[in-house]
Amino acid sequence: MPNTYSLVIAGSLVLIASYLISRFSRKTNIPSPLILIVLGMILRVVMQRVGWGEVPNQALVLEVLGTVGLIFIVLEAALDLKLSRDKAGMIFKSLAAAVLGLGVSAGAIAWIFQLTMGMDWPQAFVYSIPLGILSSAIIIPSVGGLPERDREFAVYESTFSDIAGIMAFYLAISIAEGGQAVVAMRGFGVNFLLTIALAFALGYGLLLVLQRIRSGAKLALTLSVLLLIYSVQKMAGLSPLILILLFGLMVGNPKLFFPGRLRKHIDPVRLHEIHEDFHLVTLESAFVIRTFFFVMFGVSIVLASLADVQLVLISLTVSVAIYALRWLVLLMLMRKSMGTLLWLAPRGLITILLFFQIGSHHHDLVHPEFKEGILLVVIFTTSIVMAMALIRKGLEVAPAIELASEEAEENTTLEAND
Repeated sequence: MPNTYSLVIAGSLVLIASYLISRFSRKTNIPSPLILIVLGMILRVVMQRVGWGEVPNQALVLEVLGTVGLIFIVLEAALDLKLSRDKAGMIFKSLAAAVLGLGVSAGAIAWIFQLTMGMDWPQAFVYSIPLGILSSAIIIPSVGGLPERDREFAVYESTFSDIAGIMAFYLAISIAEGGQAVVAMRGFGVNFLLTIALAFALGYGLLLVLQRIRSGAKLALTLSVLLLIYSVQKMAGLSPLILILLFGLMVGNPKLFFPGRLRKHIDPVRLHEIHEDFHLVTLESAFVIRTFFFVMFGVSIVLASLADVQLVLISLTVSVAIYALRWLVLLMLMRKSMGTLLWLAPRGLITILLFFQIGSHHHDLVHPEFKEGILLVVIFTTSIVMAMALIRKGLEVAPAIELASEEAEENTTLEAND
């Protein structure tokens, strides 16, 4: 078994490797999460050779890293999304693309699982929804080279896809575990409205309190409160990711959320400082958590499962369905050439996180024929397709947040001077 210092050394080397991988990713257009998963698979082989065995509580570690990582990734994206009337159409289209894309792809994937594995429809939908969700954890760090309009569309669409996917996943679980569809839908609607109301109330409250805190630990305190509220709301069956998104949008767009007389309750200069501080903390934290999550997922993969021909065929069929249906959805919404956006459909962190939720919390829904290798092949296929599309267009893999930060800083400074 490893000792304390060997674990510290291993963790440090993984973070250093992740930084180098991110630099390599920009040169080659290969998404860094893909390389991190491969690194984890190599580490698994090394661990077996030196006799370390399996990582204790591996599924729990992945769940914790995935949950916290998702919070930081969504908050990181929301902080630099600028809302304005001229972007209303784009935001609506990205929301529609996320919801429609999730619905049609999940339906098609459920049909594939029913035919190939003999799942019943409720169980097939539980398994298909995670594979219908776009990965903001891969898209946001990769689309900085796109034109501004396409970049913002990709960030909004992937974020909305995460939120809608999580809500649909737990709705599908409640139906699959014996709940009546009508009752489940009614409960879903009530929870959604309650979540929106709580998100606004808590978002305004946190922001008003935060700008009055002068101590150095204000960000750590706020993040702890967000994590606490997120966990409590999740245990209550709500959709707390909406709170994270709304809070980030409030910090980045104070004039929109505090119009007219409400503006006297905010300090623009103070909010600008908070925005900058949060931007730095979330950027660094998301990098660390995302690194360990994808490496740990790679460590969890049993390589022997990839030798199953049927598994590979199912995975490739799922991937083809994803792009065929995405083409139809974007064609219907955009009515013009969709360009590189068509190929920006990677699966990643949230897909993995929700699948581990099935195994750890819903044992009665586990299907013996479903193998984790299906996740790996779909993630690899969709990520490689995205990388090839970026290479073909001559675009550089770069974080959307990083390239948007200068514009966001300039706009926030102007707002502070108004």
